[in-house]
Amino acid sequence: MTAYLIIEASVTDEDKWTRYREAVVPLIQKFNGRHLSRSGAAQVLEGSNPGRIAMFEFQSVEAIHDFWNSPEYAAVKALRRDAATVSAWAIPTDVVSD
Repeated sequence: MTAYLIIEASVTDEDKWTRYREAVVPLIQKFNGRHLSRSGAAQVLEGSNPGRIAMFEFQSVEAIHDFWNSPEYAAVKALRRDAATVSAWAIPTDVVSD
């Protein structure tokens, strides 16, 4: 079942965040993730204004966990230290039938 990794980041250091982003996107692709969207200016329909939002598609929630818990990501994750406050969600898709 397809799943989405959604990241919300409040960036505090642009240079560090750029280095992290440049390293993490190819790594996500290595884990068969697909970069769907990145926005610095989400259009808020209701609620508060989020930080930057990025969305990735994976084959499953398990594939997201494989990426997130990998030694390769641990090394890249260290690049974002002191660069941003991040929230992340793994969201499975549901098949809805009428």
